[in-house]
Amino acid sequence: MASKNFFQKFYYGWVIVMIAGLGVFFSGPGQTYSNSAFIDQYINDFGWSRSQVSGMYSAATLVAGVAMIFIGRFIDRFGQRAMMVTIGTLFGIACLFNSMVSSMWMLTVGFFLIRLLGQGSMTLVPNTLVAQWFVKKRGVAFSIMTLGSFSSAMLFPIINTWLIDTWDWRFAWQFWGILLLVVFVPIALFGVRNKPEEMGLVPDGFSAEKKTKDKPGSGFKDKEAEQDWTLKEARRTKAFWAILICVGIPAMVNTGITFHIISIFGSNGLSPEIAAMVLSLMAVVGIPMSFVSGYVTDKVQTNYLLVAIFLIEIILLLMLLVTSNFWMGVVFGTVWGLSNGLERISINVIWPNYFGRKYIGSINGVGVTMTVVGSSLGPLPFGIGYDIFQSYTPVLLVTLIFPVIGVVCSLIAKKPDKSQLASESRS
Repeated sequence: MASKNFFQKFYYGWVIVMIAGLGVFFSGPGQTYSNSAFIDQYINDFGWSRSQVSGMYSAATLVAGVAMIFIGRFIDRFGQRAMMVTIGTLFGIACLFNSMVSSMWMLTVGFFLIRLLGQGSMTLVPNTLVAQWFVKKRGVAFSIMTLGSFSSAMLFPIINTWLIDTWDWRFAWQFWGILLLVVFVPIALFGVRNKPEEMGLVPDGFSAEKKTKDKPGSGFKDKEAEQDWTLKEARRTKAFWAILICVGIPAMVNTGITFHIISIFGSNGLSPEIAAMVLSLMAVVGIPMSFVSGYVTDKVQTNYLLVAIFLIEIILLLMLLVTSNFWMGVVFGTVWGLSNGLERISINVIWPNYFGRKYIGSINGVGVTMTVVGSSLGPLPFGIGYDIFQSYTPVLLVTLIFPVIGVVCSLIAKKPDKSQLASESRS
């Protein structure tokens, strides 16, 4: 009884948010901002060309993105706790495997494993877990969880560089593999609970007993009641497909810019140090913006936030055409950070807000698939465009088409109503 009273006073969901944030942080070894530190090491040690390594990375990412559909279904079937422990363990082993790479096929397999388990799964599971524990406070909860993402983006490049310079790239992979197995997996095993109902609670911290006492029409019941859609039902709505496009476009554009940021800035007469500063500034600005976004998403219709994201993305692409000095770089990094903070929260929140908690794994799994596929396609158009025109201006201007498409799809992506779907089926 004392334990039950304690969890009613202190909502365990906030512990879940911290563990989810740790999970997103430990997705780092599978992210591009971490892997970039290893690329030159592979080229120097094995004599492979940059195009060969980049091609393996893109191909592995693309295949991993398609496989993410199955991860989402496994989450619905086995629960977040079992999946987080399993994926964390496999991810740790995958990092150790990457420390033993000695051939192209091993590197390709290694890329596939860390992109599937790290970039994809270690972000998908925490997102679906937090969505189970919060409804009214979902935006705030996601904003706190996202601290793990921004912290990862800031720290991994620095730590990897230090590990590689002090020891070597093989030790760096071993370091993260052991840390995953020794630190993250035990925390996930003993700390994660799939749903608040498992602890006699309901989302946002209300006890099940209090929920039954709430009068019809009370604020809590109105906001907590969500329509649970299956993936099959969700696919029959225009909103589902519009959101998928909205998810894929930022992944493609941002990855393309990030992958080529040093070259883009170099073509504008800026040094690699300024490009690195912009990347760090983007992450720093994104942290407070994620908190602001968390509160905003609880107040503003999510698809309108997506419209704002794409309008800012248009501004960013135009800014890249004229960013030619340090202070313009600072402005660009600041605006980019604002966009990323708003984007990460809005895209995470829209799936459970629109389609409920029950089948969030399979539905969000499709969304993460689109994210990973988009990120695999992003760098290629920039590289081809530069090779053809010896300038990024044409490809940046053509890329403006995508956020414009995003604006249109955001306006289409209004929250669906299950009753209207039922009426269409009967007719």
